[in-house]
Amino acid sequence: MLEIGMKAPDFTLSDKNGNAVTLSDFLGKKVVLYFYPRDNTPGCTRQACTFAGLYSQFQAKGVEVIGISKDSVASHVKFAEKYNLPFILLSDPERKAIEPYGVWQEKKMAGKVGMGVVRTTFIIDEDGKIAKIMPKVKPDTNAEEILAEL
Repeated sequence: MLEIGMKAPDFTLSDKNGNAVTLSDFLGKKVVLYFYPRDNTPGCTRQACTFAGLYSQFQAKGVEVIGISKDSVASHVKFAEKYNLPFILLSDPERKAIEPYGVWQEKKMAGKVGMGVVRTTFIIDEDGKIAKIMPKVKPDTNAEEILAEL
């Protein structure tokens, strides 16, 4: 179980352009790392569009925003283009980051129980340590809450 003050688990995943992105490359900079269930679903789209709308404010604070889901690189390309998402989207079909961050959990949807990504946001500080963990965030207010924290 990850806790505030722990070193954030490092990972390397492909972005929407197929480029490898490694978390430790962002040392010296704050990172908002948000895990979401799926591209083009109502809640995930609202969350991504809210981050996109406030992205210039994150940039002004020197903060990088990274979204991670199990979706493919191709899915991320379509999602980013459709909604003009300016931040990094990473593809994690093998759950290389999803599992170490503890966001792969049992979920109940429409009376069925299954495993899936629980919408969770982490703020990683300049030293690569977890500064804040926000579990089960609301897609419409997550980005504003983070800006208020920063």
